[in-house]
Amino acid sequence: MSASGSSLPRLAHKLARGAGLLRELVTSTTVRRSWSLRLTRPANLFQPHNDTQLDRYPEVFVNLRRWIGDSSDVCLLSFGCSTGEEVLSLRHYFPSAYVKGIDISRGNIADCNRRKRRLGDERLEFQRASSSQPDVSGRYDAILCMAVFRHGDLGGDHPESCSHRITFEAFEATVTDLARCLKPGGYLVIEHSNFRFSDTAVAAQFQCVWRRPCTPEDMQRTPLFGPDNRLLAPPMCIETVFQTLEM
Repeated sequence: MSASGSSLPRLAHKLARGAGLLRELVTSTTVRRSWSLRLTRPANLFQPHNDTQLDRYPEVFVNLRRWIGDSSDVCLLSFGCSTGEEVLSLRHYFPSAYVKGIDISRGNIADCNRRKRRLGDERLEFQRASSSQPDVSGRYDAILCMAVFRHGDLGGDHPESCSHRITFEAFEATVTDLARCLKPGGYLVIEHSNFRFSDTAVAAQFQCVWRRPCTPEDMQRTPLFGPDNRLLAPPMCIETVFQTLEM
């Protein structure tokens, strides 16, 4: 077979992929928002993908309810709330709490506010933001960052460095400010992250209270990178829930 002949299947494959992407852009709001974030690259963007679903982390939610309880004084923050499924799940476990969701996507927050209006729940709040910097200090009993501090493309590529997508420096700055927003004894939950909270300086103010075994799927989809943004070896377990040390 000639060289030009062998390139035809590759060209056909690329054309098919391009046609598939075009169809998704036309038909899927989720895909359009993802590509909009990729192209505009707003400040403090970690995860451009918009995948979410209800009650993804029941074990975490059950533990938080057991540790914190439920009352009108309880305040929770869903950091990177997407289209609101996590906030609605938290409402199921915390019927009386104030629950806030923030997300970097204007379209996602518009969807969240439409859901809030349909529910008529004034104890839910949504805000478009890329960090917790506008929030007040010591406000929240728990802050949840679920599949936020990761870039979906790193799971497919597994590059030696992640710095062309996301950086440890941005991660550390973001979680440091999240720590500021927690009450004494409050909980920071970080799940499916490309970085380890324990590598940050602010982690010295916390103790890990819940961890789980690391699975092959974890490392396939969410490889770990160190403070130098270089790929790390898979750990034995993943630390997920951290509690502030009461001084």
